[in-house]
Amino acid sequence: MNLYAIQAGNFKLDGGAMFGVVPKPLWQKTNPADANNMIDIAARCLLIEDGDRLILIDTGMGNKQSDKFFGYYYQWGHDNLDRSLKKHSFHRDDITDVFMTHLHFDHSGGAIQWNKDKTGYEPAFKNAQVWSNKDHWLWATQPNRRESASFLKENILPIEENGQLKFTSLPNDKILKNSELGFDIFFADGHTDKQMIPLIQYKNNTIAFMADLLPTAGHLPLPYIMGYDTRPLLSMDEKELFLNIAADHNYYLFLEHDAHNEIITVKHSDRGVKLDTVWRTQDLFH
Repeated sequence: MNLYAIQAGNFKLDGGAMFGVVPKPLWQKTNPADANNMIDIAARCLLIEDGDRLILIDTGMGNKQSDKFFGYYYQWGHDNLDRSLKKHSFHRDDITDVFMTHLHFDHSGGAIQWNKDKTGYEPAFKNAQVWSNKDHWLWATQPNRRESASFLKENILPIEENGQLKFTSLPNDKILKNSELGFDIFFADGHTDKQMIPLIQYKNNTIAFMADLLPTAGHLPLPYIMGYDTRPLLSMDEKELFLNIAADHNYYLFLEHDAHNEIITVKHSDRGVKLDTVWRTQDLFH
């Protein structure tokens, strides 16, 4: 098995929204804001090369939305998904599976693109199956009013219309062992219903793709919960449960949204689980 970090682009989000009720003087110590109160955010995807399968976890927001839409997110830097795949000698047509942690636009938008004359949509990964789960798919296709701006129908419905949609099994508890993708999955319901956190076994270590369960290293303190989460108290409990497991078993936490810290490990302390070491993907994936 080989793992590759795939950069799908960088953008900015409001720091207050990213840290909920936590006061700015606290969260800006780890995630400094610009003059517009915006903080740096990444869309760092993970590519798994395992035998004949090439599995991409999440896709970033893509490029099919309007200039007005992208104007809200202050895109920065030169990273994009195609350039990052090419860096590792891959093309999007090589992808066999796209695994969606959840279907918010900044995770799923890159799976669907305009067709050539912009009259409709087509798969961005034409040879891939696209994985969600039945409960989250229902949640996303019949969105509540709080999340409706994050679940964009043009990112979601064409997946099924194109015959790409596949569902993972659902767990009896929080963890699905040995999923259809070959890795375990931790299910979390605080951010959105049935978000999936892949747990990948790599060289005798567990790499956890944290998605929005832990957006950045600055979100390690338990009360530091995003304003976007639909069930913030549940998010706090799920984060506590997961971080304790991660500290017990020395998981490597792959941070999708942290623009400056790629992978971290955590450890127990007398004040709860805290940051241990920051790692670069190039030092772990080779």
